[in-house]
Amino acid sequence: MDLLEAYRRSLAEFVDRVDQVGPSQWSDPTPCADWDVRTLVNHVVSEDRWSVPLLAGRTIDEVGDRFDGDQLGADPATSAREATAQAEIAATHPGTIDRTVHLSSGATPATEYIQQLLAEHLVHGWDLAVAIGAEPRLEPDAVRVCARWFAGQVDTYRSNNLVHDAVRLSADADEQDRLLAAFGRDPDWAPAD
Repeated sequence: MDLLEAYRRSLAEFVDRVDQVGPSQWSDPTPCADWDVRTLVNHVVSEDRWSVPLLAGRTIDEVGDRFDGDQLGADPATSAREATAQAEIAATHPGTIDRTVHLSSGATPATEYIQQLLAEHLVHGWDLAVAIGAEPRLEPDAVRVCARWFAGQVDTYRSNNLVHDAVRLSADADEQDRLLAAFGRDPDWAPAD
């Protein structure tokens, strides 16, 4: 599976999970200790909104603060669908994959940025699934693409405090659980009763 197809699938899975959030679940806890369901979804939607101008060549200064604060409004599921649709169009537009993106960390190949976005949607998609009691299995080929990339990034992410320390797993853990653990997630996480 190529990167753009993996990214498309991660977007679709994330939106599918947002559509499953019940009206009373928006304030439920997630594996991200300081975030409830609404905060987690707002974070990902904000990232989706940021990706559109960044993938078009804009700088962070040019984008400014327009994506700060609440991006969900009164209809979070519709907001998430719109943001992911726009993000997919931006990433898959002819030539985008060959561009340089201007991130806070500096000039970055678009392929690297899309890898980061893939990870964002997979890991936070899992966070959302377990928070609301939805099916937590991720698309295996997308997990494989992400895991292959993250193996070369994990030390940088840890040294910059972008992920927690890896969670220990049994030797027979599957690829999804290994990816989640590398991002500091306990694959057995469940909301407290």
